[in-house]
Amino acid sequence: MAAGRLGLGAALGAALLARLGLVLYGLHQDGAMRVRYTDVDYRVFTDAALLVTEGRSPYGRAAYRYTPLLAWVLTPNIYVAEVFGKLLFVAGDLAAAVVAYLALRRRGTTAGQACGCCAAAWLFNPLPMAISSRGNAEALVAVLVLATLYLVEGGSVGKAAVCYGLAVHMKIYPLTYALPIALHLQSKPCVGEGTPGGRNPKFTLIAYPWRLFLKVLNRDVLLFGAVAGSVLAALTVVFYHLYGWEFLEHAYLYHLTRRDIRHNFSPYFYMLYLTAESKWSFALGLAAFLPQLLLLLVVSIAFYRDLAFCCFLHTAVFVTFNKVCTSQYFVWYLCLLPLIMPNVKMSWHRSVLLLFLWLVGQGLWLAPAYFLEFKGYNTFLFMWLAGLLFLLINSFVIVQIISHYQKEAHVAKKLKQW
Repeated sequence: MAAGRLGLGAALGAALLARLGLVLYGLHQDGAMRVRYTDVDYRVFTDAALLVTEGRSPYGRAAYRYTPLLAWVLTPNIYVAEVFGKLLFVAGDLAAAVVAYLALRRRGTTAGQACGCCAAAWLFNPLPMAISSRGNAEALVAVLVLATLYLVEGGSVGKAAVCYGLAVHMKIYPLTYALPIALHLQSKPCVGEGTPGGRNPKFTLIAYPWRLFLKVLNRDVLLFGAVAGSVLAALTVVFYHLYGWEFLEHAYLYHLTRRDIRHNFSPYFYMLYLTAESKWSFALGLAAFLPQLLLLLVVSIAFYRDLAFCCFLHTAVFVTFNKVCTSQYFVWYLCLLPLIMPNVKMSWHRSVLLLFLWLVGQGLWLAPAYFLEFKGYNTFLFMWLAGLLFLLINSFVIVQIISHYQKEAHVAKKLKQW
């Protein structure tokens, strides 16, 4: 245990130095080069924080589509130093690794293996390092999501619900975890699972979802729902009182009805771009949710017993089939990757091949995106085709992970022994 903690401490120290180095380099590049290192969203955050310090609404800053809580937290950008927010996000990055490590230890992983998984998948992963050091707040949501799963698996339902309520308030996407968490918190095995006694298989197949629904209405589920709902409702009421309808519109509703016609990894972007002025545009945007909802429902029912794995698949499916997809969205499921790595029994050759395909898929999209962004060429069709290929690659990677994942019984046994 001591050696494992020592290894984690060394990894955290090295990861911190690497991120601080990127933050310092970003300050240099921002001042010396035309292309800025700092994410444009960080300027939006800082401008919103400035408005808050002046007693005004953060939504006075165009493109601020986040909770006012984030602008409040980043007021030291104004009072202390503008780099404060980046340092906070870097701290969140490291905290996410610590929570992932603790979750792995609870799931029965050795200290050395847990440290290795966190280091490989998160601490020294270039994408999370760049995301946080450029000034993106995704790490804060990652900490809350990981804390929710850690506390749920540890039986601290009330504390988990508080973290979950905060996570949903910060970002809408963790709302999709509600069904897996509710199913995981069920206390008794389903009555009539399988087809005993010659029961009609079709009847059992139809009745199973309904029985599963009745089954989850237990004390833990109701407690989790009540606490998480109360946290979310309290924050919503407070900020609605302060900022009115524009808070609801920009923090919540915008993300549900968003139709981003700018180029992104989503296979839907070109369709939404071409139909932007059509009367069917809004309906097409809503229809894009249907494949997501169906797949998320299937994943929830099939894998809820292993909550971490289920939420990883949930997030990967959600991002892959979302109508808007950018590089920062990948962090949503990468933060959960350390939790499932010990149980993915896959050869190094296959793992490297999948990583190579994933990176190639991004590269094939980024090439035409560069010529559009910086050269002004019309490469929309090529980006859409690259987006379709990236969809196929992501789907293939997800299927490979599922097929090589160890059975849930091993994890469940470890959790019971904790």
